[in-house]
Amino acid sequence: MPWRHMFKLDPERTISDEALDKICMSGTDAILVGGSTGVTFDNTVDLLSRIRQYEVPCVLEVSDEEAAVPGFDHYLIPMVLNTKNSDWLIGHQQRAVREFGSMLPWEMVSSEGYIVLNADATVAKLTEALTELEASDVIAYAQVADRLMRLPIVYVEYSGTFGDMDLVRQVRNKLHQAQLFYGGGITNLEQARQAAASADTIIVGNILYDNLEQALQTVEAVRVNNER
Repeated sequence: MPWRHMFKLDPERTISDEALDKICMSGTDAILVGGSTGVTFDNTVDLLSRIRQYEVPCVLEVSDEEAAVPGFDHYLIPMVLNTKNSDWLIGHQQRAVREFGSMLPWEMVSSEGYIVLNADATVAKLTEALTELEASDVIAYAQVADRLMRLPIVYVEYSGTFGDMDLVRQVRNKLHQAQLFYGGGITNLEQARQAAASADTIIVGNILYDNLEQALQTVEAVRVNNER
């Protein structure tokens, strides 16, 4: 997947037409649609129909099997690697395939191994993630995803706070074939530059709703990093 920068939009949150226009015309590589809570079929369809007015690729992260909506360019199926509740590693995914497997465009589906590292984040609480990890533990989770499970994406998630870029770089250096996604706390150009230098793909989300102009600058950070 050639994406280096993605904006993440939550179907549960309100975004104006003017803001959505700026986001979709920003030069980002793709729009990722998803959220930890409150994602429904109806609000996902509504957001997709608005994004489809633009040419930017649109990707759905299927965090709830009830919100699996056709019409996206690609689908990401998250698996939380450091959860203590197996439902978030394989349970929800099994039920989704049981329900919708015959309709899934498998050639457009990729799995992603999440390592959730911010204990205060909604996603950490929801998935019962074990966040108090040594660097060696995080790297081992990433290598299990990369080498044993052969997942195409490893996602280091600090949702709500800017993470440890040294650790993110260590994870990236240990990956053999997986693409490293980073998400969490990117609120300005400098943080975006640091994240882009540490991971293969950066995900920018919450700042879109708090400071749109700063969020839009993060696209430039990835372009500058590519030119180095």
